[in-house]
Amino acid sequence: MKKVITPEEAKQKILRYCAYQERSHQEVKNKLYSLGLFSSDVNEIISFLITEGFLNEERFARTFAGGKFRMKSWGRLKIIRELEAKGLTRNCIKLGLKEIDEEDYRLTLTRLLQKKSEQTMPDSLFVKRDKLARYAIQKGYEPELVWSELKRLFPDNA
Repeated sequence: MKKVITPEEAKQKILRYCAYQERSHQEVKNKLYSLGLFSSDVNEIISFLITEGFLNEERFARTFAGGKFRMKSWGRLKIIRELEAKGLTRNCIKLGLKEIDEEDYRLTLTRLLQKKSEQTMPDSLFVKRDKLARYAIQKGYEPELVWSELKRLFPDNA
């Protein structure tokens, strides 16, 4: 039998949950509902967390975007998809993407392509470029940017 948790106990649990790392409003709502709370209690706790500074969608977007880019080398498109899935607004997503420096972004893409190139068997130039492009696009990089970088790294006359 599942133990019934009071709203006050849930509040204490969720404070620790939010203090551990940045969370989106959706993640916190899901967690509160999983603890067996009713909508009125969930909304009250969410309001408290926002007022006390434990929940901030903009801060979450910045932390998430910066972290996924630096730690996992995700491209902007994948970061945007993930943030949308977490229920963030377009404005918050745009602010989160400002954490990614344009020069670092291009350098990371170049490094990613070079590293993957070393692991890829030497097929024809076109097959190699295609494999590398699919890899980078799957990581969330913009196709136009990927192709222009590939043509620069592996020119036709090489």
